[in-house]
Amino acid sequence: MLQDLLPFSIAINPGAIASVGLWSLALYLSFSSVGDWLIEQLVQWFNGAERSLYTSQAEYDRTQAARNAQNTFYASLFSVVPFVAVGALVNHWVEVGLGYNWAISVGILACMGAGVYELGRRMGQGDD
Repeated sequence: MLQDLLPFSIAINPGAIASVGLWSLALYLSFSSVGDWLIEQLVQWFNGAERSLYTSQAEYDRTQAARNAQNTFYASLFSVVPFVAVGALVNHWVEVGLGYNWAISVGILACMGAGVYELGRRMGQGDD
């Protein structure tokens, strides 16, 4: 269907997309505190940017709860972008170093290790 719309062909490699997704998930789980910090920064930036759009303080106060929820949602979506970019780089490095066939396998192992690490980290925080 995509080839019918475009005058040129785009080669989409499903294996590369899967392994980039696996590496992104592993990085997101491993560096969840960085993801949380990034979400907080994006929420503050979105709130500040939206504040400049309102001229009336009353209108701003009336819609603040809905806008904060919406900005938090958008921030959580956009916080994944750096992890996808770094996941693509890591996937490329693994493909260059170990070969194409190993990219998905090592990505799965990284996801399992990151998941175990995150579970242990959260259980350790619960004991405090």
